[in-house]
Amino acid sequence: MVGELEFERPIVELRQKIDELIKITDEANVDLSVEIQKLESRLQKLEEDIYKNLQPWDRVQIARHPLRPTSLDYISHLFDDFFECHGDRCFSDDEAIVCGIATYKGLPVTVIGHQRGKDTKENIRRNFGMPHPEGYRKALRLMKQAEKFKRPVICFIDTKGAYPGKAAEERGQSEAIARNLFEMSGLKVPIISIVIGEGGSGGALALGIANKVFMLENATYSVISPEGAATILWKDSTKSKVAAESMKITASDLKELKVIDRIIKEVKGGAHKNVQLQADYIDECLQEALKELMIQSSEELIKNRYNKYQEIGQYAF
Repeated sequence: MVGELEFERPIVELRQKIDELIKITDEANVDLSVEIQKLESRLQKLEEDIYKNLQPWDRVQIARHPLRPTSLDYISHLFDDFFECHGDRCFSDDEAIVCGIATYKGLPVTVIGHQRGKDTKENIRRNFGMPHPEGYRKALRLMKQAEKFKRPVICFIDTKGAYPGKAAEERGQSEAIARNLFEMSGLKVPIISIVIGEGGSGGALALGIANKVFMLENATYSVISPEGAATILWKDSTKSKVAAESMKITASDLKELKVIDRIIKEVKGGAHKNVQLQADYIDECLQEALKELMIQSSEELIKNRYNKYQEIGQYAF
């Protein structure tokens, strides 16, 4: 079946058997309802066992699923009157990052997110969701505008990393990311960041300095990809599964390390199975976070943001 992942093969095979029996029932007018019911019970138990015991590498595969909802998918479900803004006023418009103004339950907000494609043509257009420096400068322009008009900033993180090409480096890729980190640290309005897919390296962190950082259950957030880590550590990219387990890149690991504040429940099998339901889960989380943050003063927001990052991880001296 299209879009099914490797660890889901037993589920796919059992579903195919059920479909075959249903087809025989319809075509040959044979009552196989008992057998079908038994297989459906087996399927339900199999799905529960597989999805409750996902390994880190399984979650990496779900986070990379070609049909996984993107920032624009969630924007269309969560916000009203979204007006996209373009360009960094320095070089060009980077379509790997979308930015705009919208309303969330009547509240004016600024929305920023990494944007990848779902097919080859769109991925080329979006540079596979890997931003150039002008993308980060566009995001910063919208953040400073949000600060001026006292709008909360909501970011969706979903990128393998910032684009590492020569042209991007010549235009100041590292400086653009560093500038975002610096400015977001002192932004006087609430910032909420949600990791919805892959959160890779500084390219993800450039939208990740926030008062609240949430993460979908099957998303990943790391300094480098498992393949990259395996290549560096063992000179063998095939050990990416081992690397994924040791890197602590899953939502549960990062919640324990206080890198994120909350894990957002995900639809069984991945967000791509039901985008509307997944948006509802995010909606619930956003409502609670904004209710808490909107009553805080600018000084409190900055202080709490600082304290949040001071508490990340464990240190021994």
